[in-house]
Amino acid sequence: MSPRLVIWDVDGTLIDSAGDIAAVMALAFADEDLAAPGPEAVRAIIGLTLEVAIDRLHPGLGEARVARLTRGYKAHFHSRREEIGVAGAPLFPGIRAVLEGLAAESDMRLAIATGKSRASLGPILAGHGLSGMFHSVQVSDDHPSKPHPAMVLAALAETGAAPATTVMVGDTSFDIDMARAAGVRALGVAWGYHPVEGLGADAVAQETGDLAGLLARLTTGGRHG
Repeated sequence: MSPRLVIWDVDGTLIDSAGDIAAVMALAFADEDLAAPGPEAVRAIIGLTLEVAIDRLHPGLGEARVARLTRGYKAHFHSRREEIGVAGAPLFPGIRAVLEGLAAESDMRLAIATGKSRASLGPILAGHGLSGMFHSVQVSDDHPSKPHPAMVLAALAETGAAPATTVMVGDTSFDIDMARAAGVRALGVAWGYHPVEGLGADAVAQETGDLAGLLARLTTGGRHG
Protein backbone atom coordinates (compact mmCIF):
# COMPACT_ATOMS: atom_id res chain seq x y z
CA MET A 1 0.00 0.00 0.00
CA SER A 2 1.45 3.37 -1.01
CA PRO A 3 1.95 6.02 1.66
CA ARG A 4 0.05 9.27 1.98
CA LEU A 5 2.10 12.30 1.05
CA VAL A 6 1.90 15.98 1.98
CA ILE A 7 4.14 18.31 -0.03
CA TRP A 8 4.82 21.72 1.51
CA ASP A 9 5.68 25.04 -0.03
CA VAL A 10 8.03 27.05 2.22
CA ASP A 11 7.74 30.85 1.86
CA GLY A 12 4.29 32.00 2.92
CA THR A 13 3.24 28.51 3.97
CA LEU A 14 5.77 27.29 6.55
CA ILE A 15 7.69 30.52 7.20
CA ASP A 16 6.75 34.20 7.17
CA SER A 17 9.50 35.52 4.94
CA ALA A 18 7.91 38.26 2.81
CA GLY A 19 9.59 41.09 4.73
CA ASP A 20 13.04 39.53 4.41
CA ILE A 21 12.57 38.81 0.71
CA ALA A 22 11.40 42.37 -0.03
CA ALA A 23 14.33 43.87 1.90
CA VAL A 24 16.90 41.73 0.13
CA MET A 25 15.32 42.33 -3.26
CA ALA A 26 15.54 46.10 -2.65
CA LEU A 27 19.28 45.79 -1.96
CA ALA A 28 19.86 43.75 -5.10
CA PHE A 29 17.92 46.23 -7.24
CA ALA A 30 19.80 49.16 -5.71
CA ASP A 31 23.09 47.56 -6.78
CA GLU A 32 21.81 47.85 -10.37
CA ASP A 33 20.51 51.42 -9.87
CA LEU A 34 16.93 50.21 -10.19
CA ALA A 35 14.00 51.32 -8.06
CA ALA A 36 13.05 48.79 -5.42
CA PRO A 37 9.89 46.83 -6.19
CA GLY A 38 7.04 47.50 -3.79
CA PRO A 39 6.08 44.99 -1.07
CA GLU A 40 2.92 43.91 -2.90
CA ALA A 41 4.83 43.31 -6.12
CA VAL A 42 7.33 41.18 -4.22
CA ARG A 43 4.61 39.20 -2.48
CA ALA A 44 3.11 38.41 -5.89
CA ILE A 45 6.28 36.65 -7.13
CA ILE A 46 7.25 34.77 -3.97
CA GLY A 47 7.46 31.07 -4.76
CA LEU A 48 8.91 31.43 -8.23
CA THR A 49 12.51 30.53 -9.00
CA LEU A 50 14.64 33.62 -8.42
CA GLU A 51 15.49 34.37 -12.06
CA VAL A 52 11.85 34.07 -13.10
CA ALA A 53 10.78 36.26 -10.17
CA ILE A 54 13.25 39.01 -11.03
CA ASP A 55 12.20 39.00 -14.68
CA ARG A 56 8.56 39.42 -13.63
CA LEU A 57 9.41 42.26 -11.26
CA HIS A 58 11.29 44.14 -14.00
CA PRO A 59 10.68 42.71 -17.48
CA GLY A 60 13.17 43.37 -20.28
CA LEU A 61 16.37 43.52 -18.26
CA GLY A 62 18.09 40.90 -20.35
CA GLU A 63 19.75 37.66 -19.36
CA ALA A 64 23.05 39.15 -18.19
CA ARG A 65 21.45 41.73 -15.92
CA VAL A 66 19.00 39.22 -14.47
CA ALA A 67 21.98 36.99 -13.71
CA ARG A 68 23.74 39.85 -11.89
CA LEU A 69 20.61 40.63 -9.90
CA THR A 70 20.28 36.96 -8.99
CA ARG A 71 23.86 36.81 -7.76
CA GLY A 72 23.38 40.06 -5.85
CA TYR A 73 20.19 38.82 -4.22
CA LYS A 74 21.90 35.63 -3.07
CA ALA A 75 24.85 37.55 -1.64
CA HIS A 76 22.63 39.98 0.26
CA PHE A 77 20.38 37.14 1.43
CA HIS A 78 23.28 35.27 3.01
CA SER A 79 24.63 38.47 4.58
CA ARG A 80 21.22 39.15 6.10
CA ARG A 81 21.09 35.60 7.44
CA GLU A 82 24.35 36.22 9.28
CA GLU A 83 22.74 39.26 10.89
CA ILE A 84 19.41 37.74 11.94
CA GLY A 85 20.41 34.11 12.49
CA VAL A 86 20.58 31.00 10.33
CA ALA A 87 16.90 30.14 10.65
CA GLY A 88 15.91 33.52 9.22
CA ALA A 89 12.18 34.07 9.01
CA PRO A 90 9.97 32.52 11.72
CA LEU A 91 7.65 29.57 11.31
CA PHE A 92 4.01 30.54 11.25
CA PRO A 93 2.38 29.86 14.64
CA GLY A 94 1.22 26.27 14.96
CA ILE A 95 3.16 24.93 11.98
CA ARG A 96 5.69 22.97 14.03
CA ALA A 97 2.96 21.08 15.88
CA VAL A 98 1.23 20.21 12.59
CA LEU A 99 4.45 18.88 11.06
CA GLU A 100 5.30 16.86 14.15
CA GLY A 101 1.82 15.39 14.28
CA LEU A 102 1.92 14.32 10.65
CA ALA A 103 5.43 12.91 10.98
CA ALA A 104 4.21 10.66 13.79
CA GLU A 105 1.70 8.94 11.47
CA SER A 106 3.23 5.71 10.19
CA ASP A 107 1.74 5.89 6.70
CA MET A 108 2.51 9.57 6.17
CA ARG A 109 5.41 11.04 4.22
CA LEU A 110 6.34 14.72 4.14
CA ALA A 111 8.05 16.58 1.31
CA ILE A 112 9.05 20.11 0.31
CA ALA A 113 8.66 21.81 -3.07
CA THR A 114 10.15 25.31 -3.02
CA GLY A 115 11.53 27.96 -5.31
CA LYS A 116 14.42 28.37 -2.87
CA SER A 117 17.84 26.97 -3.63
CA ARG A 118 19.35 24.12 -1.64
CA ALA A 119 21.86 26.52 -0.08
CA SER A 120 19.06 28.79 1.13
CA LEU A 121 16.73 26.06 2.36
CA GLY A 122 19.23 23.96 4.32
CA PRO A 123 19.96 26.52 7.05
CA ILE A 124 16.25 27.29 7.41
CA LEU A 125 15.38 23.65 8.09
CA ALA A 126 18.38 23.23 10.39
CA GLY A 127 17.72 26.49 12.24
CA HIS A 128 14.14 25.46 12.96
CA GLY A 129 15.07 21.90 13.90
CA LEU A 130 13.26 20.41 10.91
CA SER A 131 16.18 18.69 9.17
CA GLY A 132 15.41 15.03 8.56
CA MET A 133 11.65 15.46 8.88
CA PHE A 134 11.06 15.51 5.11
CA HIS A 135 11.35 12.38 2.99
CA SER A 136 11.78 14.37 -0.22
CA VAL A 137 13.13 17.90 -0.69
CA GLN A 138 12.73 19.53 -4.09
CA VAL A 139 14.46 22.86 -4.76
CA SER A 140 15.05 25.29 -7.61
CA ASP A 141 18.54 23.91 -8.32
CA ASP A 142 17.04 20.80 -9.88
CA HIS A 143 13.75 21.84 -11.48
CA PRO A 144 11.98 24.43 -13.63
CA SER A 145 10.11 27.13 -11.74
CA LYS A 146 6.63 26.54 -10.41
CA PRO A 147 3.98 25.97 -11.72
CA HIS A 148 5.84 23.30 -13.75
CA PRO A 149 4.94 19.94 -12.12
CA ALA A 150 8.51 18.59 -11.96
CA MET A 151 8.94 19.09 -8.20
CA VAL A 152 5.73 17.27 -7.34
CA LEU A 153 6.44 14.44 -9.77
CA ALA A 154 9.91 14.00 -8.27
CA ALA A 155 8.47 13.87 -4.74
CA LEU A 156 5.97 11.22 -5.83
CA ALA A 157 8.75 9.14 -7.35
CA GLU A 158 11.02 9.45 -4.32
CA THR A 159 8.36 8.54 -1.76
CA GLY A 160 6.39 5.96 -3.73
CA ALA A 161 3.16 7.85 -3.06
CA ALA A 162 0.22 7.85 -5.45
CA PRO A 163 -1.33 11.08 -6.76
CA ALA A 164 -4.70 10.10 -5.28
CA THR A 165 -3.32 10.23 -1.73
CA THR A 166 -1.02 13.23 -2.22
CA VAL A 167 -1.70 16.86 -1.32
CA MET A 168 0.29 19.96 -2.18
CA VAL A 169 0.01 22.68 0.49
CA GLY A 170 0.75 26.24 -0.58
CA ASP A 171 -0.25 29.87 -0.43
CA THR A 172 0.12 30.92 -4.07
CA SER A 173 -1.48 30.23 -7.42
CA PHE A 174 1.89 28.80 -8.46
CA ASP A 175 1.51 26.04 -5.88
CA ILE A 176 -2.07 25.24 -6.79
CA ASP A 177 -1.36 25.25 -10.53
CA MET A 178 1.67 23.00 -9.97
CA ALA A 179 -0.50 20.54 -8.05
CA ARG A 180 -3.10 20.55 -10.80
CA ALA A 181 -0.45 19.94 -13.46
CA ALA A 182 0.90 16.96 -11.50
CA GLY A 183 -2.54 15.46 -10.87
CA VAL A 184 -2.55 15.80 -7.07
CA ARG A 185 -4.92 17.59 -4.71
CA ALA A 186 -4.22 21.13 -3.58
CA LEU A 187 -4.73 22.76 -0.18
CA GLY A 188 -4.45 26.53 -0.01
CA VAL A 189 -3.57 28.49 3.12
CA ALA A 190 -5.04 31.86 4.03
CA TRP A 191 -2.02 33.26 5.92
CA GLY A 192 0.26 33.48 2.89
CA TYR A 193 0.98 35.92 0.09
CA HIS A 194 -1.67 35.42 -2.62
CA PRO A 195 -5.38 36.14 -2.12
CA VAL A 196 -7.25 32.90 -1.50
CA GLU A 197 -10.08 33.98 -3.78
CA GLY A 198 -9.62 32.34 -7.12
CA LEU A 199 -6.83 29.97 -6.04
CA GLY A 200 -8.96 27.03 -7.10
CA ALA A 201 -7.70 24.75 -4.34
CA ASP A 202 -9.66 21.73 -3.17
CA ALA A 203 -9.83 23.39 0.23
CA VAL A 204 -8.38 26.40 2.07
CA ALA A 205 -7.07 26.32 5.62
CA GLN A 206 -8.03 29.59 7.29
CA GLU A 207 -5.63 28.96 10.18
CA THR A 208 -3.00 26.38 11.00
CA GLY A 209 -5.41 24.60 13.32
CA ASP A 210 -7.45 23.62 10.25
CA LEU A 211 -4.58 21.77 8.57
CA ALA A 212 -4.69 18.40 10.31
CA GLY A 213 -8.37 17.76 9.63
CA LEU A 214 -8.25 18.95 6.03
CA LEU A 215 -5.14 16.93 5.27
CA ALA A 216 -6.63 13.80 6.81
CA ARG A 217 -9.61 14.19 4.50
CA LEU A 218 -7.72 15.09 1.34
CA THR A 219 -5.04 12.40 1.65
CA THR A 220 -7.67 9.70 1.99
CA GLY A 221 -9.61 10.74 -1.08
CA GLY A 222 -12.13 13.18 0.35
CA ARG A 223 -12.80 16.74 -0.71
CA HIS A 224 -13.68 19.71 1.43
CA GLY A 225 -17.17 21.18 1.30
